[in-house]
Amino acid sequence: MASENISGCSQDEKTALIESVPAEEEDAEQQSGPVTQADSKITLYHWTQSFNSQKVRLAIAEKGLHCEEYDVSLPLSEHNEPWFMRLNPTGEVPVLVHNDNVICDPTQIMDYLENSFNDEGTPKLVPEEGSTYYHRVSHYRELLDSLQMDAYTHGSILHPEITVDSHIPAYAATCIRTQIGNTQSELKKLAEQNPELKDAYIAKQRRLKSKLFDHDNVKYLKKLLDELESVMDQVETELQRRVEETPEEGSQSWLCGEFFSMADVSLAVTLHRLKFLGLSRRYWGNGNRVNLETYYERVVQRPAFRRVLGHVNNILISAVLPVAFRVARKNAPVIFGSTLLISILGGVTYFAFLYMKKRLTLFS
Repeated sequence: MASENISGCSQDEKTALIESVPAEEEDAEQQSGPVTQADSKITLYHWTQSFNSQKVRLAIAEKGLHCEEYDVSLPLSEHNEPWFMRLNPTGEVPVLVHNDNVICDPTQIMDYLENSFNDEGTPKLVPEEGSTYYHRVSHYRELLDSLQMDAYTHGSILHPEITVDSHIPAYAATCIRTQIGNTQSELKKLAEQNPELKDAYIAKQRRLKSKLFDHDNVKYLKKLLDELESVMDQVETELQRRVEETPEEGSQSWLCGEFFSMADVSLAVTLHRLKFLGLSRRYWGNGNRVNLETYYERVVQRPAFRRVLGHVNNILISAVLPVAFRVARKNAPVIFGSTLLISILGGVTYFAFLYMKKRLTLFS
């Protein structure tokens, strides 16, 4: 998947970028026939660590589409900035912009990509409607997409005792609690500063408060994890059917057949997230759900998967360092001024020390 990162814009530049997308695509809009990559440009606003963003990016990669990407940093609260709230009033990633279409729901984004980019040579991730395979893919997409991954993610961060070999650093629990508290105050302030977006900010503040209440409840979280056992059992059974359908040595298939589908996109990213959170040992490995274990070992080797998710487990590289550089760039004058002030104070202190030392030597 070829992509161009367009992060680092000022707020005016971001707004201009969004407003310019439809204008740039006017000619493509007027063309007839199937949409191809030569006709149009896709812009995706996402965040590397966002589960829904990962699903959309994997679908784009599997279809081989060229996409211009913008990293909307959640740690920097860029998803709460007015320019993004105007793009998506819920203030959530991912968001796809194509011609004059702005799609904010991850499932709708993937369906849109499948229906819009179906020219010869572009892989299909959803079988023909009405076929047996179509109903199978639809069933497992719906099943996997119904999982409350936000609850698993936040719950595992807030209660690391339920995890084993998590890739999330230990300090994250304290950081996320602080960030959520700061975000609620920030949303209230932004609502006052942007009256036209007041309702959107207040609604988001309420959702955030409700999420924190649910996701910090260990009893509720354990109930969800128990229910996930049933889903994993269904997936294991379906994978066993594929094994029985392809008994020849060397033959391999995916969740719904010999082709890699949208259901596999959902399953691959789900398993990756469970591994990232330190929950995978509960659901596969050591002789438990052997088909699921084999599936995960195979899916992580797919080129598209490696491009999109191969580096995400390294949280330092994929999240912390880029944020640090963007904070430094965003606050360059402040950081420069602070560094200069510290340097001056340090120099004055050093020369004062030398002066006092010289004076003491003279008197001794």
